[in-house]
Amino acid sequence: MTRIAQISCGTEYSGIQWLLNKAAEESDVILVYPEVELADVEPSCEELGLKVDSSSLNLMIARARSVIEDPTIDGVFLLTCFKCAEGAIVKNEIRKFLQERRNIPVITYSNVEKPKFVELYARMEALNTIITRKMLLMRERQEGITMGIDSGSSTTKAVIMEENEIIGKGWIPTTDVVESAEKAMGIAMEDAGIDEKKIEAIGITGYGRGVLTKRMKPDLSLEEISVVSKGAVFLGNLMRGEATVIDIGGMDNKVILLRDGMPDTFTLGGICGGSSGRFLEVTSRRLDVDISELGKLALKARSVYEMKSYCMVFGIQDLVVSLASGVPREDVAMAACRSVVNQIYENQLQEVSIRTPVILVGGVSLIEGVVKAFEDVLGMDVAVPPDSQYAGAVGMAILVSGFVGEEK
Repeated sequence: MTRIAQISCGTEYSGIQWLLNKAAEESDVILVYPEVELADVEPSCEELGLKVDSSSLNLMIARARSVIEDPTIDGVFLLTCFKCAEGAIVKNEIRKFLQERRNIPVITYSNVEKPKFVELYARMEALNTIITRKMLLMRERQEGITMGIDSGSSTTKAVIMEENEIIGKGWIPTTDVVESAEKAMGIAMEDAGIDEKKIEAIGITGYGRGVLTKRMKPDLSLEEISVVSKGAVFLGNLMRGEATVIDIGGMDNKVILLRDGMPDTFTLGGICGGSSGRFLEVTSRRLDVDISELGKLALKARSVYEMKSYCMVFGIQDLVVSLASGVPREDVAMAACRSVVNQIYENQLQEVSIRTPVILVGGVSLIEGVVKAFEDVLGMDVAVPPDSQYAGAVGMAILVSGFVGEEK
């Protein structure tokens, strides 16, 4: 089984350790807790080049140092408290240190008071996939005729590919998970001009994949991190070299660092809906504009207006008050786009060392105001490849082609 080192500052996690253990067990992961001697702390801090006031965080540095010398460790789950600024600094330095010395996959997580099991499980499962399915994730071409389905919280996408080309696409809002998937599949097959008998393999990812996997018995079912990564680099023609992929979903966000199309570091957002696509949907309804036009409206902003809160509830309240006080609709639209981007930047992008180019995928990538806001915050160009909203489905169609001709 995959051996994952849990590195944290210690006592803060006593109340959630049972959740971590459960997530590890259901992900077929063995959590390992590096043991160190007190005498190891000082030299470990010197080697990392960082020593802080907290003895627990210094001990955390020593635990990370011990992983360098343990070849049985396959990956690292790196945790600190969401509210600890000093912990955030140490966590980022440890992440860089581990990847420079061992080049192993690392996932970072900021613990909140009541983390959800599904959040921890998603991270454990993704880390396990990256480690155990490395040969599959190295696939750079799609072969045969395959279909990828991305069952998202807001939309369901289906893509049919034939010999490395997209030949059919289907998109539909997610209502009933199974019904939406079937409709998206039907649209994609009609677009491709083929029937289901010609599809050699089907793969499923996304929010609803658990339900769909039980119902449809696909050839392959995978978590979103590795799948979206593959789709993003394919669409962006960046299978080789480094890149950062940002995927803003209806309910959560992913920031993934890649080397040659393989993820080695990622963060998942989801603490607040105010940083998700759902917030922009609510904003567009309040501004009486279709979500597809929100970005164009935002680009017409004439002045910089900042929302007072990142919270989805208070953000919408601020939006209503702003409109009532005479702030132009286009200024409010851009403020909403900046609010989402700023929260992702502060809570996720500052936890990683951004690799260029930056690729934005997912439905929110089609909102021009969000792209502009990212470019302003990062001070660099942000690429939005063709069919960016289908990245998950495309990645699934590519990966499942590795199962063409094999028994289910």
